[in-house]
Amino acid sequence: MKVPKDRIRFNVGGRIFETTSTTLAHAGRNSFFGALFDDNWNFKQHHNDSNPNSEFFIDRNSDCFSVLLDLLRTGDFHIPPHVPERLLYREASFYGLLDHVRSAKWGPFDGNRLRHGRSVTGRAPGDGTAIRAGPDGGCCVAHGSMVHVYDWMMEEHPPINLDYQRVNDAAWLDSENVLVSACERLGRGDGGMGLFNRSTGELRHKFQVWHENQVKSFTAGALSTTCDHRIFSSCKGRSNEYGIGVWDQLTGKQIDFFYESPGWSLGDADRLQWLSGSNCLLVATLFPRKDNCYISLLDFRAKSMVWSWSDIGATVTVDEKRVRDAIAMEGNHAICVVNEYEDLGFMDLRMNVGSVRWSSRSRLMKGKMPDEPCYPKLALHEGQLFSSMDDCISVFCGPDWVLTSRLRRTYGGSICDFSIGGDRLFALHSEENVFDVWETPPPPVV
Repeated sequence: MKVPKDRIRFNVGGRIFETTSTTLAHAGRNSFFGALFDDNWNFKQHHNDSNPNSEFFIDRNSDCFSVLLDLLRTGDFHIPPHVPERLLYREASFYGLLDHVRSAKWGPFDGNRLRHGRSVTGRAPGDGTAIRAGPDGGCCVAHGSMVHVYDWMMEEHPPINLDYQRVNDAAWLDSENVLVSACERLGRGDGGMGLFNRSTGELRHKFQVWHENQVKSFTAGALSTTCDHRIFSSCKGRSNEYGIGVWDQLTGKQIDFFYESPGWSLGDADRLQWLSGSNCLLVATLFPRKDNCYISLLDFRAKSMVWSWSDIGATVTVDEKRVRDAIAMEGNHAICVVNEYEDLGFMDLRMNVGSVRWSSRSRLMKGKMPDEPCYPKLALHEGQLFSSMDDCISVFCGPDWVLTSRLRRTYGGSICDFSIGGDRLFALHSEENVFDVWETPPPPVV
């Protein structure tokens, strides 16, 4: 790319700035400054203007321009105290530099280097249901019959309102679309699952369940999506529509349904997780939603359950009766589970029948549950394992999953859910309707 080092002068709101075309080229072709270059990256001069001291006048905020120009010069991002952050983001949007600002604010995700970025207090009273990280650094929070949506700047968009239907889960299909599952309301024929616009909160599509050539109302629960545009949801209907439904994301049509077999539980699942390597779906139904725990892998191609585990019939021990969450670790051929004391357990997927191998039993009888416990949650991200307990999130690394760091904030009470995405970790607290945003600091500018 040819980038000549021409000196360029800007008059921004009456304040003079001087820079070079090399610096401006860092903004990229799709930015405000990229439009000042021709196809060969030669700087465009004013028509009939041969004066080398000519200025480009921009009627915008000069303080914000100074911050953004330094970002292009050095890659470093510092907001002076007198510059409102929201105003700076607005100006960055005008110049097409929001992606540059975001990249400079936090670096690639690393659980051991996370720092607390901010806490956001919601407006609705009571406990939240779930928090889901968006692909662009934003998030959504399911709360009662509403889903509150935030962009990466933590600006709240119009909420998704389901008219008093309780939200069970939410998932991002992309940066502009949020999938929401909700409870059925008897006598109304509503509930189920819908696709909503992230920016406006408007319903784009409602997904239906077909059973015996009839559309059935149903309660949708846990959600999962795949890169080949499939949507999975646990389903409970009033007839025999208990199981896992599958829809085509592009057409919105139901393409499959895995019916629940007698003596097992699929329609009440707490967690769904798609395993791309084995083309199977992890389905976990756990206490306290059910009196027993059911974990299985479903192969939709063969319509078979290829692996399963349950505590039914197991010896009544502290270990086996307290599985609170489960997550598949496909690269390790294992499923990780956690109990209410944050002890991690592992089950080998290569064994058809097996028990939980707990990694630590030292605290099983020593821990003390809070008055209103929030059951622990698990997440796996880029080789790091995360587990929440009370008001803390633990990070485990290495082949033996050694505890390497803890994330804790004292405000808001116990953590009821957390989610990782867009190079951020979001932790939803139970008592004060507040969620924390954790970010990895950007690498130092050399």
